[in-house]
Amino acid sequence: MDGISFVGLALALGAILVGQTLEGGHISSLLQPTAFLIVVGGTTGAVLLQSPFRVFLDGVKMTKWIFVPPPIDPERTIALVTGWGTVARRDGLLVLERHIGRLGDPFMRRGLQMLVDGLDPALLREALEIEIDAWATRLRQGARIWESAGGYSPTIGILGAVLGLIHVMENLTDPTKLGAGIAVAFVATIYGVGLANLVLLPVSKKLMAHIGTLAAQREMFVDGLIGIANGDNPRLIDSRMRGYLH
Repeated sequence: MDGISFVGLALALGAILVGQTLEGGHISSLLQPTAFLIVVGGTTGAVLLQSPFRVFLDGVKMTKWIFVPPPIDPERTIALVTGWGTVARRDGLLVLERHIGRLGDPFMRRGLQMLVDGLDPALLREALEIEIDAWATRLRQGARIWESAGGYSPTIGILGAVLGLIHVMENLTDPTKLGAGIAVAFVATIYGVGLANLVLLPVSKKLMAHIGTLAAQREMFVDGLIGIANGDNPRLIDSRMRGYLH
């Protein structure tokens, strides 16, 4: 569980609400269903229009990483690979075949299988790096829908403000309807700018950071496999893999 995400979100929203109260305003004045519908609906529609549905679903599924990060355990990976290196130097690569079925990560299974099959180290690295690039590209496409939403949201908020002002202008002769129109106009702008800068853009940045860490862990794994394929000393493999942690 990533507690800092909860703290950050609570602090951002809390600061705005407390500031509104300290200025003598009412929190209820920020609750405008019409403005919310315009901003959220319009932003979602724009993102759906620009993205293939698969990419959109990938981005939505990744939102759980904000509060529950993906499993990242470089120390376990280092221990696993250096252990394989020790076994391979003593008993040969073929002995590692019994470890393949124990791996839960399909990428690690494929990499170890290629190693056991005796694939040339250069070809092994090339094949696995191509897979890493394709995998990371797909994840980044999903994460970028939140960045795109953060770009559209303020503009949709301004659109909501214009719609509210149009409503005001249409009812200049009826003062009782002016307040609602003006409220929608200003609150829509707040929703658009606030949603972009307090939620959407930070979510995108955090997802990209997780993707970078996951990609680095896979690259570290590949480097370790290449060391085993070259017959390097396990201590050297350990040292080289730990370089990724810095």
